[in-house]
Amino acid sequence: MKTFNTIAIAAALSALSFGAFAQTVTATGRTMDDAESVIAAQAQKEGASYKIIEANTNNNVHMTAELTK
Repeated sequence: MKTFNTIAIAAALSALSFGAFAQTVTATGRTMDDAESVIAAQAQKEGASYKIIEANTNNNVHMTAELTK
């Protein structure tokens, strides 16, 4: 029973720590600069840095970034 409790607590803490330090945000814009400026503003508001993990261009730009503190 102790082993089960230890595993459950470890799993809960690892999920909590990941959620506390990483957040995914998306933005759209007419250009890459427009979309990135939206992400940069969100990162500044959260007091975090960002890393762009996806960008797609069709008629608009759709960008996804991960914020980390």
